[in-house]
Amino acid sequence: MDDSENFLPEDEAATPKKSFWAHLNDLRTALMRSAIAIGVALVVCLLVSDKIIAILEYPLRKIDMFEKPQPTVSFQIGATKLGPYPVTREQFDGLPPGEAPQIIFQVGAAQVGKEQVATLKLLPAPPDGTPSMRVKLHNFGPAEAFFVAFHVALYGALIVSAPFWAYFLGQFFLPALNIKERKLFFGWIGWSVVLFFAGVAMTYFLLLPLALRASIEYSRLLGFEAFDWRADEYIGFVAKFIFGMGLGFQFPIVVLLLVQLGLVTHHQLAKYRRHVAVLSLILGAVLTTPEVITQVAMAVPLYILYEACIWIAWYWDWKKRKAGGVIDV
Repeated sequence: MDDSENFLPEDEAATPKKSFWAHLNDLRTALMRSAIAIGVALVVCLLVSDKIIAILEYPLRKIDMFEKPQPTVSFQIGATKLGPYPVTREQFDGLPPGEAPQIIFQVGAAQVGKEQVATLKLLPAPPDGTPSMRVKLHNFGPAEAFFVAFHVALYGALIVSAPFWAYFLGQFFLPALNIKERKLFFGWIGWSVVLFFAGVAMTYFLLLPLALRASIEYSRLLGFEAFDWRADEYIGFVAKFIFGMGLGFQFPIVVLLLVQLGLVTHHQLAKYRRHVAVLSLILGAVLTTPEVITQVAMAVPLYILYEACIWIAWYWDWKKRKAGGVIDV
């Protein structure tokens, strides 16, 4: 009797080998299940697309936090609101006290003799702490609203259904790994998820408001007004920037995997610092929108993460040398 099976891992010895076509059929099943999960999530996100759009509009409400508050005046005509427009106390003597009062006038009409005259009715001021968006998003075509809702729902569906399609794809890949490899795999996946959401959170709360603010200021420098934007372009810009940063934050995972496999050392990583600085700019252009603001906003964090990888690789090498009784200072 051949004893070679005794040297195989228990899970490998008990698992029958599959043919190439059987593996292909398993892959097709995993992809079909993933597509169904994304499709169901897409329908759900279409039903709540207005809520998702409100989340993506949040950075627009943060772009004024870097400039000094000032009084504003808005005009409401029916359901349409014009403004807010920044004003000074010299232009409006009747402004109420406060650092930055927000005045809203309702525009109407009245009959005076034989003439129709416009009227302005002062409306109650909005509650404190409720910022109004200076930038207005518009649809400039009859079908744009549907495209915006679909794009938003698609991005949301990819996130909502992520646990499901990750599980289905994992069912296809995990049987090829032994127990030790699976533990390492789940450890790396855990750090990958943490880095992805760290990149998303930093972009959403910090980098995106800065990039939007810089875009407005640059338009002003060129002599253009920058408060009326196409909704579809804004949604695409925000989604690509956020997801691009999430993917870009996987860069340390790739670098440290190469270190673990022994393909590079911390000395080699330190040697190619200048090359990685250029690569970070290229990744910023590929993974986000191809313009300078987002490109630099992504390149800087990526390079900082690369520097962290150098120190982690040095620490791993130091631990290995210490365990072997050789410490190279």
